[in-house]
Amino acid sequence: MKLLILSIFTFFFLSHAELPGTWDLLVPNAGISSMHTAVTRFNTVVLLDRTNTGPSRKMLRKGHCRLDPHDAVLKRDCYAHSVLLDLQTNQIRPLMILTDTWCSSGQFLHDGTLLQTGGDLDGFKKIRKFDPCDINGSCDWVELDDVELSEGRWYATNQILPDGSVIIIGGRGANTVEYYPPRNGAVLFPFLADVEDKQMDNLYPYVHLLPNGKLFVFANNKAVLFDHETNKVVKGYPPLDGGPRNYPSAGSSVMLALEGDYSTAVIVICGGAQYGAFIERSTDTPAHGSCGRIEATSPDPIWEMEDMPFGRIMGDMVMLPSGDALVINGAQAGTQGFEMASNPCLYPLLYRPGQPVGLRFMTLNPGTVPRLYHSTANLLPDGRVLVAGSNPHFFYKFEAEFPTELRIEAFSPEYLSPDRANLRPVIEEIPDTVRFGEAFDVFVSVTLPVVGLVEVNFASAPFATHSFSQGQRLVKLTITPSVPDSGNRYKIGCNAPPNGAVAPPGYYMVFAVNQGVPSVARWVQLVA
Repeated sequence: MKLLILSIFTFFFLSHAELPGTWDLLVPNAGISSMHTAVTRFNTVVLLDRTNTGPSRKMLRKGHCRLDPHDAVLKRDCYAHSVLLDLQTNQIRPLMILTDTWCSSGQFLHDGTLLQTGGDLDGFKKIRKFDPCDINGSCDWVELDDVELSEGRWYATNQILPDGSVIIIGGRGANTVEYYPPRNGAVLFPFLADVEDKQMDNLYPYVHLLPNGKLFVFANNKAVLFDHETNKVVKGYPPLDGGPRNYPSAGSSVMLALEGDYSTAVIVICGGAQYGAFIERSTDTPAHGSCGRIEATSPDPIWEMEDMPFGRIMGDMVMLPSGDALVINGAQAGTQGFEMASNPCLYPLLYRPGQPVGLRFMTLNPGTVPRLYHSTANLLPDGRVLVAGSNPHFFYKFEAEFPTELRIEAFSPEYLSPDRANLRPVIEEIPDTVRFGEAFDVFVSVTLPVVGLVEVNFASAPFATHSFSQGQRLVKLTITPSVPDSGNRYKIGCNAPPNGAVAPPGYYMVFAVNQGVPSVARWVQLVA
């Protein structure tokens, strides 16, 4: 009997050890639990929580306390609720946020400034900006006093548009859209009211800018094609089977890499809670693992269905520079909300779009830290994925089955494994700025001789919150074959994205990808 138990344990251990991917603890105590996370062009990361959580575990600079007579917990709050992480040193610097950012939204502007909108209480109609800097700088949050949202927005979604402006869609009780810079106030968007149910499953809608310039907007179990220039719905899509997918039912979504002539856009939506779990506050109702995939630009789009190896809610889908998608974080039962989930899903999954149905998902090496409600995942310039947050409680609570999580980790996909190091390219030269449609050269070096094409791919820096990365996109450039330059150095001729519908103006992480192995990215500004 002992031998049988030992054999089972050995098999279990080896099975875990042989699964692809590795985990690293970057910061044992970030001071805050990140509900919202964004990577900046200075290779720093902005982490942001609510302001009314009471004491965090990071103090503000001396003399920089927030005074709020309406705060139910701390009238004089000297604790940080936002911090800046330096990826080179893993140093943490406290930032000062004044108004409540609970379940707010965000997006980088074309100049690299992070726009942050809405929230709860005094943050309901607030607009904030963060102009990033390196870790030695003094950049901090700025709350705009000369402009505010036309309608209060809590659980809304932001998306940068082809002209560099930002659309802000939905929110609790806000079945409208508006724009920054402001246009003409809030505009009715009846679709959001049409798909609202008793659980409010129309919150944090999934919004993807298609290469035709229109917006694919998904809420609950339905989607429409929205023309942001006329504020009209121009097309409806078939319903997606499997129940509600948005907050609080907690699926996730990505648009797959844009490539070729950029005429085709494919959307994938995975996971979610069963309807009623939120209403009943059920922590043990099994999540489902179904995924729908649709060609959003097709004249006659239909959903192609498949199943993940695990049922999952609150998973984060991250587009990798290779064109695969990582599904990470979440739970296998319950729903979004405070203390409303159980059975953490510790196994990441790799979604490989080019494989046939049934073979697209690969199970990866599990983590050890449960990442439940209010956790995030973001692609880093070195190809790893930053994992932060998880606070399934109203306040910070450390004595619990699933405590408030202050640790920051990084997951390294298999493409960063040591046996592929000789394939990893290094970008030697690349322009700092390129214009739409511009031809330019990228010089890379690779230890082993290049076989086939080395891709050059533009990856955005999205605003990750509540299982959806707002503004996420990956664009594979049209390139010429690599030409030997000297030694192990190669020249790649590239054409920049043709317009702002394919890739809105702004700063991108640009990766050279050799046989699926990405370089460390260089930040490039794409301009009109």
